[in-house]
Order: sequence, then C-alpha cells, then structure tokens
Amino acid sequence: MATLTCQAQLKPEYQTSANQGAASAVFNVTANPDIPSSITFAGEKVDFDRLDMAERLDRELTSVIYGQTSTLLCFKRANRYFPALARILKEQNVPLDFLYLACTESTMDPLAYSPAHAAGLWQLLAATGKQYGLEVTDEVDERYDPERSTVAACKYLKAAYSKYGHWPTVAASYNAGMGKISSELSKQGVNSSFDLQLVSETSRYVFRILAFKMVFENPKRYGYRLRTKQLYQPVNYKTVEVTSSVASWISWAKQQGITYAQLREANPWIRSSKLTNTSGKTYKVHVPLNNELYRSKRKFTAYSKAWVVD
Repeated sequence: MATLTCQAQLKPEYQTSANQGAASAVFNVTANPDIPSSITFAGEKVDFDRLDMAERLDRELTSVIYGQTSTLLCFKRANRYFPALARILKEQNVPLDFLYLACTESTMDPLAYSPAHAAGLWQLLAATGKQYGLEVTDEVDERYDPERSTVAACKYLKAAYSKYGHWPTVAASYNAGMGKISSELSKQGVNSSFDLQLVSETSRYVFRILAFKMVFENPKRYGYRLRTKQLYQPVNYKTVEVTSSVASWISWAKQQGITYAQLREANPWIRSSKLTNTSGKTYKVHVPLNNELYRSKRKFTAYSKAWVVD
C-alpha cells in the first residue's frame, strides 16, 4: 500500500538535529483527507457545509483510511462477497450503498461475532435473525450464511424505510434499533438522525458507512493499491440438498471429496459436527468445485475496476 505522506520543512526554531550543527531534519507528515461539500448516499444528498457534519465525516474517513489492516482486509473479503450481496440487494430493492453498512458492521468477515452476541456479515442478533426468518440454533445459525443473512437484513432495512422514508436514518436505526431512533426523533423534535443527540457509537455509525463508500469508490485517491490476484475470490459451488439428519459432517464432507474444514468455510452456518433434522427440512449445502480451491487453476476477477491497479 502506498503511504500518504507530505514533506514539510520546519522553520529554524522548530528544526531538530541529532547534535548541534547537524543538518535540519525533515519530518513526514501524514496527509489529511479532504472533506467534500456533499455526497450521495442511497440516492439522497448528504451535505457537509454544517461544521459538525464535516467534522463527523472527517473523523470516520481518517479512521477508515489509516486503519490500513482492517480496510485492506475489508477490500479483499468484499471482492468475494459483494457479487452475491449486490445481487440480493437489487432483488430486494435496497440501495447498493448498503453494502458499506456490511463493511462497517463486520469488515466483511462472515464469522464476525460481537461482545453483544451479534453474528455474521450483517451482525444480526439472534432475536432479530429469527424475526426475519433465520434459523438460529446450536447446530444451525443462518446469521452466518452470507446470502440468507443478507435477505434478512434487507427485510429489516425495508421495514425501517417504510417508517422513516430516509435511508440515512434507516442506517442509524440498524445500529440503535427502530424503537430508539423513533423515540429520539419524537423527543428531540427533528426528522433526521443527523440532527439527533445520540450515544457516540450511533452518532458515528452513519458517517463510518459514508467513509467506507468514499474509500471503496476511489481507493487510489486514499493510497490503496491492490492487484486483482490479491483480492479474495468468489468460490463457485455445487449445491447438495440435505433433507435428513447428518450423523457426522466430517464423514459427509469426505464423501463429497472435501475436508471438514473446507465444508465449514463454504457453509459457515453449520455450527456443529452433526445435524439433527427430525423435521426433514431441506438444507442447501455448498460443496466447492475442485478447481476453485487452487490459485493455479482458477481465474481471478475484481468486483470493481476502481479497486485494482492492473
């Protein structure tokens, strides 16, 4: 990754030297990102002329840009999951900018688990997952299923939009809950989450989403230089329907020609080495195609040409 730096020659009274009479030192100063006058989020203009709005974006943009480890990993993982997630958001009529909400929630790690017991790419609580149609048990937790959890998140987002009619406020409610946001809008007499006094986490939340959008739409501007082969690739699978109990997923995986570890990576919703399926429910299990598992045998693609330098 290229380092964003500028060189500043200090005035004589501020110069330092290893010893008296040595040449003046030149310090590298980290470049500060510029804040735009406005950006568009989910088709809605967000203006940053107001001082507090600009400073809140500045804080999160600086954090995302210079949190290089997390941001680089987020880019790499997003390349694997964005294609499927974008398709689902389009099918569900949810703006694609909400991909950056997933970045904010989990840095695109499907196994992310928070101290508050939220899980998966969309960091759904167990009760919320169940409310929107996901199975959450000790053996099966569909909050970890990238595609099914995306459908559940979309159901929440659409329900919130029907209440607020303002996508940035919908995003704030994803963090704080609709009950909290509705209560505070009424109590404080405003119409937008941008105008609310909220706890720091929620107050910063939407601005972090906006920061991810800015960096992901123009990574080179912020010093990120990736090549296509450095991005984690989507994996193609064959789908096997399981309608009965599975005594051992370890044995089942071997029968499919893969390891148990590869099975779990392809199906993070599997949370146990067995499946008790007395109801005969149909589970769609991904089995990765052999050629997809080896760098020398597969093709490499980038979700966005803006992400890569090759």
